[in-house]
Amino acid sequence: MVNKLVLQSVINKYYLGENESVKWVIKDNILTINFNSPNKEVIGKIVCNSFKLEDCNLIIFNTKKLSNLLKITAGDLLLELEKTNNICTKLFVSDPDFKLSYALADPLVLGKVGTVNEPDWEVVLNLTKEDVANLVKAKSALADIDNMIITTELDFNGDMVCKFTFGDEKGHNNKITYEIDGKIDNTKIKLPFNSEMFKNILQVNKDTGGGILCLNSKGLMKLKFVSDDISCEYFLVRKDNSSF
Repeated sequence: MVNKLVLQSVINKYYLGENESVKWVIKDNILTINFNSPNKEVIGKIVCNSFKLEDCNLIIFNTKKLSNLLKITAGDLLLELEKTNNICTKLFVSDPDFKLSYALADPLVLGKVGTVNEPDWEVVLNLTKEDVANLVKAKSALADIDNMIITTELDFNGDMVCKFTFGDEKGHNNKITYEIDGKIDNTKIKLPFNSEMFKNILQVNKDTGGGILCLNSKGLMKLKFVSDDISCEYFLVRKDNSSF
């Protein structure tokens, strides 16, 4: 049995509105999902430590369809499999009222998920629950603008901070800034990132109570969130259509 809310949380944490096709690997009641976005802008890993299903690989080709099916269920869900030649071909999901059947895909339809060689992190920030909520609010207030610049600089008190600027930082256009202090070893970082994807990652991890953000000046960001049953790790690369 797997609780519906846990299952939906796992799906939301990798789907992010665009990551449709993934492989679920279940071993010793631990679910692991490695994924990357279609444009390779994000590479991530989701681990759920309490996922009661036999050891197997499930190829989810259309995550949105599976998510829509799960919306009509409630409470604890019974998961069962249908196999052909030891390959899982159907996933059955049952609650007291419904039994759903979801067709699984052939493993050959999936591309290879990328890997990341972690650099030395020059910025490490502890994101509080309030930080996560405020960053989501900032981006949502400028929903039609996909600019986010992260810089390291001195604040009014002469302390080093990491500043998130949403909107166009030049001229008199609308913008919102938010500052967070932390471990900052590079005082000259200035990096552009996809603010919509950044917001989506924070949004689906608001239930974790906070996380960790790491930055490297070469253009890589790492976000990590851990709750009782689920841990998530995301790597974002800087936007490449910027002049800096």
